[in-house]
Amino acid sequence: MGSISITQLLIIAAIVVLLFGTKKLRGLGSDLGTLIKGFKKSMSEDDNTTSTSSDKSSQDADFTAPPIAPKANPARPDEAKNKDKERV
Repeated sequence: MGSISITQLLIIAAIVVLLFGTKKLRGLGSDLGTLIKGFKKSMSEDDNTTSTSSDKSSQDADFTAPPIAPKANPARPDEAKNKDKERV
């Protein structure tokens, strides 16, 4: 009762061809093939970069904070210039 016979599949295929046309179906098929090929290529490239990056080091990222350099007081630039003149 729930199975689809071969004749029903052929009728559905004929209706799809009549609705969309052979050129659109051919273009859709080639676009789908290109999409699958690109997906497989990107997955294999991702696997290659993952395996090479894991071979380089076991540490993912450097989480140490860089040293903070003291900054001049931007509110009083005149005093900073005067201090530089006094040093010379």
